[in-house]
Amino acid sequence: MAAVETPGAPDNGPNEPDGLDGLIQVTYRKYDGALHWNLRMRRLGEDEHGIWLGLPAHSVMRKGHNPEVAVPEAHVVLFPRDVWWTATFNAAPRRTEIYCDITTPPRWPSPEEVTMVDLDLDVLRKRGADHPILVDEDEFAEHQVRYGYPTEVIGAARDAADWLLGEVARGAGAFGGVHKRWLSMVAEQA
Repeated sequence: MAAVETPGAPDNGPNEPDGLDGLIQVTYRKYDGALHWNLRMRRLGEDEHGIWLGLPAHSVMRKGHNPEVAVPEAHVVLFPRDVWWTATFNAAPRRTEIYCDITTPPRWPSPEEVTMVDLDLDVLRKRGADHPILVDEDEFAEHQVRYGYPTEVIGAARDAADWLLGEVARGAGAFGGVHKRWLSMVAEQA
Protein backbone atom coordinates (compact mmCIF):
# COMPACT_ATOMS: atom_id res chain seq x y z
CA MET A 1 0.00 0.00 0.00
CA ALA A 2 1.21 3.47 -0.81
CA ALA A 3 2.77 5.73 1.80
CA VAL A 4 0.94 9.05 1.76
CA GLU A 5 1.35 11.95 4.20
CA THR A 6 -1.79 12.21 6.30
CA PRO A 7 -3.14 14.72 8.77
CA GLY A 8 -2.38 14.09 12.42
CA ALA A 9 0.47 13.76 14.84
CA PRO A 10 3.94 12.45 13.97
CA ASP A 11 4.62 8.78 14.51
CA ASN A 12 7.04 8.48 17.40
CA GLY A 13 6.18 4.84 18.02
CA PRO A 14 5.22 3.40 21.39
CA ASN A 15 8.23 3.71 23.70
CA GLU A 16 6.61 2.38 26.87
CA PRO A 17 4.43 -0.68 27.39
CA ASP A 18 1.39 1.42 28.35
CA GLY A 19 0.10 4.68 29.82
CA LEU A 20 0.40 5.69 33.46
CA ASP A 21 -2.91 4.00 34.33
CA GLY A 22 -2.04 0.93 32.27
CA LEU A 23 -4.38 1.96 29.46
CA ILE A 24 -3.87 3.40 25.99
CA GLN A 25 -6.09 6.18 24.62
CA VAL A 26 -7.47 5.08 21.24
CA THR A 27 -8.69 7.99 19.14
CA TYR A 28 -10.33 7.68 15.75
CA ARG A 29 -11.08 11.01 14.04
CA LYS A 30 -12.84 11.94 10.83
CA TYR A 31 -10.88 13.63 8.04
CA ASP A 32 -11.97 17.11 9.17
CA GLY A 33 -10.48 16.40 12.62
CA ALA A 34 -13.81 15.74 14.36
CA LEU A 35 -13.64 13.22 17.17
CA HIS A 36 -15.06 9.82 16.14
CA TRP A 37 -14.76 6.57 18.12
CA ASN A 38 -12.63 6.91 21.24
CA LEU A 39 -11.90 4.62 24.16
CA ARG A 40 -9.21 3.42 26.53
CA MET A 41 -7.79 -0.07 26.06
CA ARG A 42 -5.25 -2.33 27.74
CA ARG A 43 -2.02 -2.99 25.86
CA LEU A 44 -1.72 -6.75 25.42
CA GLY A 45 1.49 -6.98 23.42
CA GLU A 46 3.06 -6.86 20.02
CA ASP A 47 3.81 -9.41 17.31
CA GLU A 48 4.73 -9.46 13.64
CA HIS A 49 1.25 -8.12 12.78
CA GLY A 50 1.41 -5.05 15.01
CA ILE A 51 0.31 -3.89 18.44
CA TRP A 52 -2.67 -5.54 20.13
CA LEU A 53 -4.95 -3.74 22.57
CA GLY A 54 -7.95 -5.28 24.31
CA LEU A 55 -10.97 -4.77 26.53
CA PRO A 56 -12.95 -7.28 28.57
CA ALA A 57 -16.70 -7.72 28.20
CA HIS A 58 -18.92 -4.92 29.54
CA SER A 59 -16.41 -2.20 28.74
CA VAL A 60 -17.37 1.14 27.21
CA MET A 61 -16.49 3.29 24.24
CA ARG A 62 -17.74 6.63 22.98
CA LYS A 63 -18.60 8.02 19.53
CA GLY A 64 -17.47 11.63 19.44
CA HIS A 65 -18.57 13.41 22.60
CA ASN A 66 -21.76 11.35 22.94
CA PRO A 67 -22.53 9.26 26.03
CA GLU A 68 -20.55 6.05 26.54
CA VAL A 69 -21.77 2.94 24.75
CA ALA A 70 -21.48 -0.42 26.52
CA VAL A 71 -19.78 -3.23 24.63
CA PRO A 72 -21.10 -6.55 25.98
CA GLU A 73 -18.43 -8.80 24.46
CA ALA A 74 -14.67 -8.78 24.93
CA HIS A 75 -12.70 -7.58 21.92
CA VAL A 76 -9.17 -6.88 20.75
CA VAL A 77 -7.93 -4.38 18.19
CA LEU A 78 -4.86 -4.81 16.03
CA PHE A 79 -2.95 -1.65 15.12
CA PRO A 80 -0.60 -2.71 12.32
CA ARG A 81 2.44 -0.75 11.25
CA ASP A 82 2.38 1.56 8.23
CA VAL A 83 -0.85 0.29 6.67
CA TRP A 84 -4.26 1.87 6.09
CA TRP A 85 -6.46 -0.15 8.45
CA THR A 86 -7.13 -1.40 11.95
CA ALA A 87 -8.87 -4.68 12.80
CA THR A 88 -11.24 -5.50 15.64
CA PHE A 89 -11.83 -9.11 16.65
CA ASN A 90 -14.95 -9.65 18.76
CA ALA A 91 -15.68 -12.52 21.15
CA ALA A 92 -18.83 -14.59 20.72
CA PRO A 93 -21.74 -14.19 20.71
CA ARG A 94 -21.24 -10.86 18.88
CA ARG A 95 -22.48 -11.41 15.32
CA THR A 96 -19.61 -9.48 13.73
CA GLU A 97 -16.49 -11.55 14.32
CA ILE A 98 -14.03 -9.31 12.42
CA TYR A 99 -14.46 -5.59 11.76
CA CYS A 100 -11.74 -3.74 9.86
CA ASP A 101 -11.80 0.04 9.71
CA ILE A 102 -10.10 1.60 6.71
CA THR A 103 -8.01 4.39 8.26
CA THR A 104 -4.88 6.39 7.76
CA PRO A 105 -1.91 4.48 9.20
CA PRO A 106 -2.13 4.40 13.02
CA ARG A 107 0.22 6.93 14.67
CA TRP A 108 1.56 7.00 18.21
CA PRO A 109 1.93 10.67 19.23
CA SER A 110 2.91 9.38 22.69
CA PRO A 111 3.33 5.98 24.34
CA GLU A 112 -0.14 6.40 25.85
CA GLU A 113 -2.09 7.21 22.66
CA VAL A 114 -2.74 5.82 19.22
CA THR A 115 -4.68 7.89 16.70
CA MET A 116 -5.83 7.57 13.12
CA VAL A 117 -8.34 9.04 10.68
CA ASP A 118 -11.37 6.89 9.87
CA LEU A 119 -11.90 6.79 6.10
CA ASP A 120 -15.43 5.39 6.21
CA LEU A 121 -14.96 2.07 4.38
CA ASP A 122 -15.16 -1.05 6.53
CA VAL A 123 -14.49 -4.71 5.79
CA LEU A 124 -16.31 -7.11 8.07
CA ARG A 125 -17.05 -10.77 8.45
CA LYS A 126 -20.08 -12.01 10.31
CA ARG A 127 -19.61 -14.97 12.62
CA GLY A 128 -19.97 -18.19 10.62
CA ALA A 129 -19.92 -16.42 7.23
CA ASP A 130 -17.68 -17.71 4.46
CA HIS A 131 -16.73 -14.32 3.04
CA PRO A 132 -16.21 -10.77 4.26
CA ILE A 133 -18.19 -7.81 2.95
CA LEU A 134 -17.33 -4.18 2.20
CA VAL A 135 -19.66 -1.62 3.79
CA ASP A 136 -20.16 2.16 3.89
CA GLU A 137 -19.18 2.85 0.29
CA ASP A 138 -21.90 5.53 0.16
CA GLU A 139 -20.38 7.36 3.15
CA PHE A 140 -16.92 7.09 1.56
CA ALA A 141 -18.21 8.65 -1.69
CA GLU A 142 -20.01 11.42 0.20
CA HIS A 143 -16.98 12.26 2.35
CA GLN A 144 -14.65 12.37 -0.65
CA VAL A 145 -16.59 15.43 -1.72
CA ARG A 146 -17.38 16.91 1.72
CA TYR A 147 -13.82 16.63 3.09
CA GLY A 148 -11.92 16.81 -0.18
CA TYR A 149 -10.02 13.54 0.18
CA PRO A 150 -6.86 13.74 -1.94
CA THR A 151 -6.56 11.24 -4.79
CA GLU A 152 -3.75 9.44 -2.91
CA VAL A 153 -5.97 8.94 0.16
CA ILE A 154 -8.85 7.60 -1.97
CA GLY A 155 -6.50 5.18 -3.72
CA ALA A 156 -4.87 4.01 -0.49
CA ALA A 157 -8.28 3.45 1.13
CA ARG A 158 -9.57 1.43 -1.84
CA ASP A 159 -6.33 -0.59 -2.00
CA ALA A 160 -6.56 -1.36 1.72
CA ALA A 161 -10.20 -2.48 1.39
CA ASP A 162 -9.41 -4.74 -1.57
CA TRP A 163 -6.41 -6.24 0.22
CA LEU A 164 -8.44 -6.87 3.40
CA LEU A 165 -11.27 -8.53 1.48
CA GLY A 166 -8.75 -11.06 0.15
CA GLU A 167 -6.84 -11.60 3.40
CA VAL A 168 -9.96 -12.04 5.53
CA ALA A 169 -11.52 -14.40 2.94
CA ARG A 170 -8.37 -16.56 2.89
CA GLY A 171 -7.87 -16.44 6.65
CA ALA A 172 -4.34 -15.22 5.96
CA GLY A 173 -1.88 -13.37 8.18
CA ALA A 174 -3.51 -11.66 11.14
CA PHE A 175 -6.85 -13.16 10.04
CA GLY A 176 -5.73 -16.76 10.40
CA GLY A 177 -6.68 -17.14 14.07
CA VAL A 178 -3.73 -15.44 15.76
CA HIS A 179 -6.20 -13.06 17.44
CA LYS A 180 -7.53 -15.89 19.63
CA ARG A 181 -4.42 -15.77 21.83
CA TRP A 182 -4.88 -12.04 22.40
CA LEU A 183 -8.64 -12.31 22.85
CA SER A 184 -8.20 -14.97 25.53
CA MET A 185 -6.22 -12.43 27.57
CA VAL A 186 -9.25 -10.14 27.90
CA ALA A 187 -12.00 -12.77 27.77
CA GLU A 188 -10.63 -14.21 31.01
CA GLN A 189 -11.28 -10.86 32.72
CA ALA A 190 -15.01 -10.95 31.97
